[in-house]
Amino acid sequence: MAPRIGVLPGDGIGREVTPWAVKALQATGLDWEFVQAEVGWECFQRQGTALPEATVELLGTCAAALFGAVSSPSHKVPGYRSPIVAMRRQFNLYANLRPVVSAPIASSRPGIDLLLVRENTEGLYVQRERSDGETAIAERVITRAASERIGRLACQLAAGRRQHLTIVHKANILPETCGLFRDAVRREAADFPGLAIDEVLVDTMALRLIRDPESFDVVVTTNLFGDILTDEAAMLVGGLGLAPAGNIGDRIAIFEPVHGSAPDIAGQGIANPSAAMLSAGMLLDYLGQAEAGARVRTAVFAALQAGHLTPDLGGTSTTAEVGDFILNQITNG
Repeated sequence: MAPRIGVLPGDGIGREVTPWAVKALQATGLDWEFVQAEVGWECFQRQGTALPEATVELLGTCAAALFGAVSSPSHKVPGYRSPIVAMRRQFNLYANLRPVVSAPIASSRPGIDLLLVRENTEGLYVQRERSDGETAIAERVITRAASERIGRLACQLAAGRRQHLTIVHKANILPETCGLFRDAVRREAADFPGLAIDEVLVDTMALRLIRDPESFDVVVTTNLFGDILTDEAAMLVGGLGLAPAGNIGDRIAIFEPVHGSAPDIAGQGIANPSAAMLSAGMLLDYLGQAEAGARVRTAVFAALQAGHLTPDLGGTSTTAEVGDFILNQITNG
């Protein structure tokens, strides 16, 4: 039976780039079933929920999913919850993987090949906030179980790469939460004697991502720190238009471009489809189709090398021009 792939375009340019990710999967020749569902801000405005139960039920039948992007209100709206955060909780998508690899374009720094592994379910993203109007308090939740789980995955990934793991934390200021995270990861690393392990404070890591990103292999950190550092790292290799991500759980994984819904350019046909198509490549890897995943990545980089660049990368190509070139490379390249 063909694997079922969920397709969640969402809002804004998510609707424009997600179809290209689907086409990239189809171009590999694999026989998969694609099923589409609603999610996002516009869905909330129509249905009163950003993640309908029907979407949750559909994802429960899928082996993996593609997620586009969603718009979010800049202020608190009663009843609205981030659908991607809700999906991470619903399906226990405990790991967020973001590869950062140098691209063949002028705006990319050469020599970078690192993987950021972010704990994806807790930290400040548990959204436990309270306020009396004068003082606002947010709770940060770090558990031993979640820290050990993300630590073990990071160690496994590092063991399959260049045998170097960096733990990023702020235990000098947050000894209970960050200390627990660091110590749990180190305990897991003890089962991987071949790994070189080092620790970097998060503020120093922000500096070193600019100064010497080439020195890192696999980096593991907590939810908020990972969210910030991954966007910073993406700018070293061309920006968010080239940044894919995977939300990995025990039963399903959801893959997404890191960029947002970009309402300022939505509908203009100039959104960069590369990150969505690279996310499709990660999905292929996850489902055991490494050769097909490599074909997708090679095709995306071939488009960059050939100068097929959307405006975010300094070019004049349209979404369709870049997407068509990449599909041709996957099929015939």
